[in-house]
Amino acid sequence: MTAAATVGAFVAKARRGERLAVVTAYDALFARLVHEAGVDAILVGDSVGNVIAGYETTLPVTLGQMIYHAAAVRRGAPAALVIVDMPFLSYQVSIESALRNCGRVVQRTGAQAVKLEGGSETAARTVAAVVGLGVPVMGHLGHTPQARLVQGWGRVQGREPGAAARLVEEAKRLEGAGAFAVVLELIPAGVAARVTEAITIPTIGIGAGLRCSGQVLVLPDLLGLTDTFTPKFIKRYAQLAGAVRDAVRTYADDVRAGKYPAAEHSF
Repeated sequence: MTAAATVGAFVAKARRGERLAVVTAYDALFARLVHEAGVDAILVGDSVGNVIAGYETTLPVTLGQMIYHAAAVRRGAPAALVIVDMPFLSYQVSIESALRNCGRVVQRTGAQAVKLEGGSETAARTVAAVVGLGVPVMGHLGHTPQARLVQGWGRVQGREPGAAARLVEEAKRLEGAGAFAVVLELIPAGVAARVTEAITIPTIGIGAGLRCSGQVLVLPDLLGLTDTFTPKFIKRYAQLAGAVRDAVRTYADDVRAGKYPAAEHSF
């Protein structure tokens, strides 16, 4: 088996000035396909709650669900760099619970890193503790979906007076705590550029403009499967929702007309 990609190689690529392409995946099938397509990392996002489970928010997603999906991704792409979102309440309650749960994710899934939201002093202490345990951590600033009840849904962050300086401060705090990279979500492009220039670790943007070190997209959004979800920052690289409907409709028509299975599909 080919050796898996590493966090170190991910960071080194950014330091060479190469842009990083990250996508989400939640199962073995799509993990294999996106890894074969050459992405730099697979994020097992708690967005699984929205796009797979049908929840309105990410808040109901459990640690057990994240472990299930991350383990499936690892089986599908054993040589990929796999980063796992830690779900709501799995790391915020105490540093002790964060250590236990982050360690459990790595132990049970084979993932190489976890992602934690937030840049407060408390969040930075948690990041430092998890890194001290030996688990690499990716941070997440700007719009943080687990803070939806406070931030609102889909609201661009960093526009308020002093907000850009606060984001720079939080990013520096996460870097100082040992985070290897930071996701910047839904912040103005100029603010994202300012944050990127202020730290030495990679920034991964989603709705944060071009001047981040790399980008991440939710795979069903990228593929056009979530065709009723149309925020400005998403670019559809395929239109698979319509293709799926057409294929299933044709199959159903063939079954009802007695055209499938034909002789070549029978034993």
